[in-house]
Amino acid sequence: MADSTADILRTAVITGSTRDGRFGPVVADWIGGHIAQREDMKADLIDLVETPLPTVFPPFGQAPSDEVKAQLGAVSPRLGQADAFVIVTPEYNHSFPASLKNALDWHNEQWHAKPVGFVSYGGLAGGLRAVEHLRVVLAELHAVTIRNTVSFHNYGEVFGVDGKPSDPGCDIAAKAMLDQLTWWGQALREARRVSPYAV
Repeated sequence: MADSTADILRTAVITGSTRDGRFGPVVADWIGGHIAQREDMKADLIDLVETPLPTVFPPFGQAPSDEVKAQLGAVSPRLGQADAFVIVTPEYNHSFPASLKNALDWHNEQWHAKPVGFVSYGGLAGGLRAVEHLRVVLAELHAVTIRNTVSFHNYGEVFGVDGKPSDPGCDIAAKAMLDQLTWWGQALREARRVSPYAV
């Protein structure tokens, strides 16, 4: 149990897909509901449709334009303030969406020495290949990925009209992942407080 609001882990839940008709918000709301039930975490849902990021980068080493800075301003501070992340992703062509890669690439120090958990969804593979690719990218960004994941295989058959999965095992998996995320989030936050992370 958290002793004060200062102990609560600020957790950014990122909906990675921007495809029309996407299922991501349903999954993000579901995991966000699990976070809302906890006393040690608080969710900040970041939807890349609601907060679109530019796709054209400035020349290497140059600052972005004022227009680009304004777009980044809707996302970057929220990522910087987060103690931990949950990425909600589908699987596109055995990997994760370009919109999510774009969001990762626009940021760097915001990911440093912070834990990342995953909730994936897809067909037979349940989005797990997307998660494996994300682990490699996030390692380059000095983030720590959580071993346990939540994955929905054939997700259309799993979720009911109420936006919740019918299998209670999904809730057990969510708790296990969030428990690990909380442990790492608290440990890494304290480590950053004691000594700034060195790249």
